[in-house]
Amino acid sequence: MTFKTLFTVSALSAALALPTFAMAANDYPERPIEFIVPWGPGGASDLMMRLVGRHMEKELGQPVPIINMPGASGTVGLREASRRSPDGYSISQIHEGLLIAHHSGVTELNWDSFEPIAMMTSDNSVIMVSADSGWETLDDMLEAVQAEPGKYRLGVTLGGIPHLWAVQFEQATDTQFGYVGYEGTGERLRALAGGHITMTIEDYQSAKAFVENGDVNVLAAATEERLEEMPDVPTLHELGYDLEFLVTRGIVVPKDTPEAIIERLESALESVAQSEDFKTDIVNIGGTARFMNRADYIDYLERNDQFIEENAHLLD
Repeated sequence: MTFKTLFTVSALSAALALPTFAMAANDYPERPIEFIVPWGPGGASDLMMRLVGRHMEKELGQPVPIINMPGASGTVGLREASRRSPDGYSISQIHEGLLIAHHSGVTELNWDSFEPIAMMTSDNSVIMVSADSGWETLDDMLEAVQAEPGKYRLGVTLGGIPHLWAVQFEQATDTQFGYVGYEGTGERLRALAGGHITMTIEDYQSAKAFVENGDVNVLAAATEERLEEMPDVPTLHELGYDLEFLVTRGIVVPKDTPEAIIERLESALESVAQSEDFKTDIVNIGGTARFMNRADYIDYLERNDQFIEENAHLLD
């Protein structure tokens, strides 16, 4: 066999040995991309990611069906997402709750169990109580709770973001609640409106209908500035508490997804985030379009992972 023939055969063999994913990356996507949202319908993650998926469809030219997989502080769906084939046809969403669940021992998964693509949104959280409580101000609530520690029930996702927020809130306000665990925002809000719990910390938009119906009262915004939708509600900062409760949401894919596919998704998500229609849609459900490219998002996750690791003991 001549050298030229040997080289040709070797090159052909190498091409045949290339992963199918790499060879197909230029044509990606050729079929629907399943979007695993690891929370139940009706909460902020579900609402925002449905919008992300809808706008992704326009950019990618393929359907992006939402698959809700709630359970165990979001880790049931993420475990499934981590096991999916790294071919670009399964994506998922993470937020700070995964980092908390990892460092509190709920799951072995963490942000680096995936390939982060981009941050897409953040949302606005508020302190809310059952209308039956009769509390109209934060001081009303604090006076009652401080007088009877442990009496009043606070809804959280045990081992999740709301749990850490609750502990931080108790420490800052010298209060003590009895915790009741729920899987997602929708469950907690229904429990609050029904009088089964007394307080919770949630994103405003998920709670908007309950607020408008008079089922719950908003006592403070856990944001840097007052919410445009509730200009008369003070922030925790204004009331003297150095607290801000923020949830950001980003898109991830399974480890070992080809770089060409990651770049295609990152580009599509950046286009989505720059769309005025997308920004308006997110604002209309109470969130904020907040894009970070892959490099910046990884840096953000690394920094927050360190902070949460240092404070996870608060959930013991």
